[in-house]
Amino acid sequence: MSGVRDWPAAAATGVGSMPGTDVLATARLIRDELAEDGVPHLAELPARGPGADMVGRALGLLAEVWPAWAGETTARGWRLADAPGRDLRRARSYLGQDLDVLEEVYDGWRGPLVLPLAGPWTLAATVELPSGERLLRDVGAVRDLAAGWVEAAAGYAADVRRRLPGATPVLQADEPALGAVLAGAVPTASGRHRYRAVEASEVRSALRAANDRLAADATELGVHCCAPDVPFRLLREAGLAGIGFDPAALGLLAGTGGTPLRAGTGDASLLDELGECVEAGIRLGFGIVGAGRASDVADAVTPVSELARRLGFPLEELGAVLTVSPPCGLAALTPQDAAERVRRTVAVARALRDERSP
Repeated sequence: MSGVRDWPAAAATGVGSMPGTDVLATARLIRDELAEDGVPHLAELPARGPGADMVGRALGLLAEVWPAWAGETTARGWRLADAPGRDLRRARSYLGQDLDVLEEVYDGWRGPLVLPLAGPWTLAATVELPSGERLLRDVGAVRDLAAGWVEAAAGYAADVRRRLPGATPVLQADEPALGAVLAGAVPTASGRHRYRAVEASEVRSALRAANDRLAADATELGVHCCAPDVPFRLLREAGLAGIGFDPAALGLLAGTGGTPLRAGTGDASLLDELGECVEAGIRLGFGIVGAGRASDVADAVTPVSELARRLGFPLEELGAVLTVSPPCGLAALTPQDAAERVRRTVAVARALRDERSP
């Protein structure tokens, strides 16, 4: 399934969380900056407390389709509970508020709309069983979680379509832990051992089934992973619409803060995998807008042009499947700095479009 339809070339977008607690102001900021020639997203605002975070939101949706996935918070994070309680009620309330505001702010919206949602393997590596071990310990539970997640995601997208009939929901599975899960690198509760690796074939099959299920309801599925071990080939083989990543974490780009980004060396096999994604028409979300001054915008174009050269594609062709975003969510910033980062993302995307124009 091609992921480039209805998306502007070199579109600006967001990937997840924003700072503060003002849902309406955040939604308006994203709409005002991204609606013209970018792709808006429904941001999470974790500063509101437990339930507004990405794990709490996902568990709230899961518990609606399967009550066995009820969760509660502890000093260490989220764990499974016997029945939905206050924490999940709060998570559902926060999401309801967010969707009500989304419906108000995007009334009449037509086009793609990104819906971030913590993915099943990151949930398995994050949420605890009552014993204190991670869900990842229970092979059957991980498989059930992947299946339940698809139904929760489908219901989430259906709710957005009901509220905004002209929208094309794009489910963004946030999977920062996916590489560690595949590598068997997630530590047990004691820290002395690692959970068994989940087979790549199992993840691929589950993602393909999720993609097919969501596509049947006109919903695209993508994965965002800001870790340094993105399984590009597996994700391409699963037929996903898009893959978001942090090029600097992969060694493709270097430089932080106000320092201009420069092309890194990269790995030949990684470049091959990226090239295969471009050829397949998979949308690639470049998380290249980190900290820096607005005057550095032009400097972000150079490493992308160099990467296109190393991949063997004209910038015109790479730009057709390229989106521009921050590497990760922006919840750790001040509202003012986050707003500047959103605006800078738009400026970088426009600079890339100008660069690729004949």
